[in-house]
Amino acid sequence: MENTPPPLPSKGDESWAIALHLSGFSGLLLPSFGQILVPLVIWLLKRSESTYLDRVGKEVLNFQISYTIYMLLAAALCYVCIGFIILPVIFVLWVIFTIIAAVNTSNGKSYAYPFTICFLG
Repeated sequence: MENTPPPLPSKGDESWAIALHLSGFSGLLLPSFGQILVPLVIWLLKRSESTYLDRVGKEVLNFQISYTIYMLLAAALCYVCIGFIILPVIFVLWVIFTIIAAVNTSNGKSYAYPFTICFLG
């Protein structure tokens, strides 16, 4: 078998991939897990149209689920005061990594979020 690189995404797929990355910010407007629900809906609607969008959608969902868990754990740790330090750090990293992913995608580069648990294959 040959190792051929995956085909380049179309401009439409690239735009949807950027939207997938940025859709995580919907959690700021829809605080009841909007950061997971909105990317999930986009991914479910678009994954069959493109293997690229399927891959990006899984990456985004893994990231959003992972960082939601980290935020909940940090919030729980506020009861022992350490969470007051950890919670803002995780939030800032969440914002920075989301922006970096969207910028890389707009420049045609793939991005793998750091510190992400792989829930979806």
